Amino acid sequence: MTSLLSKVLKEAEKLSPEIQNEIAEQLMEDIKNEMQWQSTLSKPQKKIDALAKKALRKSKLRETRKGGFDEL
Repeated sequence: MTSLLSKVLKEAEKLSPEIQNEIAEQLMEDIKNEMQWQSTLSKPQKKIDALAKKALRKSKLRETRKGGFDEL
């Protein structure tokens, strides 16, 4: 455990049990979401790879144009 997380948990001990439980539920949800995100990122992204290759190919053929997100 990092020193920062340890410090946070010590501070949380000063709060009422109800608030501690709320914080614990929020933290568990965040941990669950982070684990799911890490799992997703660790998997091969075939569709993204294909789109990237297509974009590079079109760029080399000068079939692209400059634009911003507002122009999508």
